[in-house]
Amino acid sequence: MTVIKYSLSFQDNIIYMNIVVLDGFTLNPGDLSWKPLARLGNLDVYDRTDEHEFFNRASDADVLLINKVSLDKNRILALPKLKLICVTATGYNVVDVNQARKSGILVANVPDYGTSAVAQHVFAMLFNLYNPVAMHQKEVSDGAWSSSKDWCFWKQPIDNFDDKTLGIIGYGKIGQALASRAKSFGMKIIINTSTPSVNTIYENVSISELCMRSDIISLHCPLTRDNEGMVNKDFLDLMKSDAVLVNTARGGLINEKDLAACLNSNGIRAALLDVLSQEPPPDNHPLIGLDNCYITPHQAWGSHQARQRLMDILVANVSSFLNGSPQNIVN
Repeated sequence: MTVIKYSLSFQDNIIYMNIVVLDGFTLNPGDLSWKPLARLGNLDVYDRTDEHEFFNRASDADVLLINKVSLDKNRILALPKLKLICVTATGYNVVDVNQARKSGILVANVPDYGTSAVAQHVFAMLFNLYNPVAMHQKEVSDGAWSSSKDWCFWKQPIDNFDDKTLGIIGYGKIGQALASRAKSFGMKIIINTSTPSVNTIYENVSISELCMRSDIISLHCPLTRDNEGMVNKDFLDLMKSDAVLVNTARGGLINEKDLAACLNSNGIRAALLDVLSQEPPPDNHPLIGLDNCYITPHQAWGSHQARQRLMDILVANVSSFLNGSPQNIVN
């Protein structure tokens, strides 16, 4: 479905490039404006693009904006007009950047747009578990307080943060933002980072030590060949039985069958997940429906403010390219 189609006429001998957004819905479901991007060229915006629609929509593009639509070697070679690929995200694994470089096509990403949003979402999930306001509000609405013999009650105990150790795996901008928020709650913080030169006041420990010492483990590392499935049976067996696992990074960091087995046997207290290895997940996903697994639909990044910042940087990426000084180039 075409969301926007702007055609700019030729003025003052300026030739406007063709800009095509292939899957813009998650960035802008309707509460942002494409107009700043439309001022830079002839713009077509599509909510989503299926396999059979790709070449028809992308063939005339000088600038192509994508999120989850993949650009492999064959697709890149079939788009001779293409000059710039803008990924509307930080990760750019959907693009064959080596082939893009060989074809003289620049690839730009959007770094550091959702740091605060993701850190906030981690605590939203933690509050939902440790201080379940929604659960108790429903109890009140259902009449449980009105029929209570006491002036207060708890369906489950409320738990404090200030005696907890938070283990953060990956200490980039999001990990650092989470640490600063956790510190304000009085939590003890330990980290695991593969960048030993990182400036931090926190103890940098091994993965195994972090697993054994942490009450909460939060993943904030990129997915690589080396750490795919790193949260497996051995990892989970090292965790405390009342510990909580949080993942707002990438679903592939977790061996989901191992995690499901651990949760089903109450090996840890709970898992709080915003990402899964397959998105959307199949109906029979092993983690969906477990009482001690809380899953949100990959939304931690997507506050209104974060998406607006992403849009602003995206427009700046295209504008800077057109002005001859491209920014945020990854190849």
